[in-house]
Amino acid sequence: MVDDNELGLFLRTRREAITPDEVGLPAGPRRRAPGLRRSEVAALARVSVEYLTRLEQGRDRRPSPQVLAALAGALKLSAGERAHLLRLTKVSDPAYNCLGGDTLPARTVRPTVRSLLDRLDPTPAALLNRLSDILAHTAGYERLMGPIGLLDGVQPNVARFVLTDERARVAYPDWEHVADEEVAALKQGPFRADPHIAAFADDLTVTAGEVFTRRVETVPGLPGASGVLRLVHPLAGHLRLDYEVMDLAADDDQRLVVLLPADLETTAALDRLAAPPVHLLAG
Repeated sequence: MVDDNELGLFLRTRREAITPDEVGLPAGPRRRAPGLRRSEVAALARVSVEYLTRLEQGRDRRPSPQVLAALAGALKLSAGERAHLLRLTKVSDPAYNCLGGDTLPARTVRPTVRSLLDRLDPTPAALLNRLSDILAHTAGYERLMGPIGLLDGVQPNVARFVLTDERARVAYPDWEHVADEEVAALKQGPFRADPHIAAFADDLTVTAGEVFTRRVETVPGLPGASGVLRLVHPLAGHLRLDYEVMDLAADDDQRLVVLLPADLETTAALDRLAAPPVHLLAG
């Protein structure tokens, strides 16, 4: 069983990611670790170093709203990060499940969402549930991801492909970052408090091994909502794609991933993939 100190992990990784300059402190000499020292964050948040240490080590998981607000300010958290911080204090209570019990991961697609995907075509776009199962996708997404192997099998799953399929390491030049993001997406929300996510995590613990378990212990459950994905396509070559991840309504329990060309070369390559094949007439 991996450590479930998600609150402490998030606080520590955010502390290590922020620089003294960002909070108006001198960098000073002899900084052996990245980011801020615990003493600096404690002073900025006006809490004791001992209390911050207990939070990071998981010995206290229920800070007050006032302490959370102070830590969020000290760590310069964004609105999304503040919401994530609050959610982590809720899921530390084993009696809490924001899904309302043993809710099955969504596998059906609302007609209006399917219609939206139809309208998005030929843009590569896919609909995923909280297990990262691909429930529906555009033809453009199939042209893009089919040749790399992502859509193989009865139930394609992005996290399983990235973490367990060797073809993913070829397709994604930034595989380490892509793997981090997939684990972060699985950890977002209740994680092992959700029995379906817990069962999937147990499966990945066996099939992916240290590639997965190390990330569970070190990557906070806050995936990026946008960024640039580099892809090596067997037909189109090296591509750079801007991605946007949009959560649907809570009742849907799904997210829409849209991929857009990030440069003119990728635009031209996607146009070539979408072009119908040319049939030469016999003379």
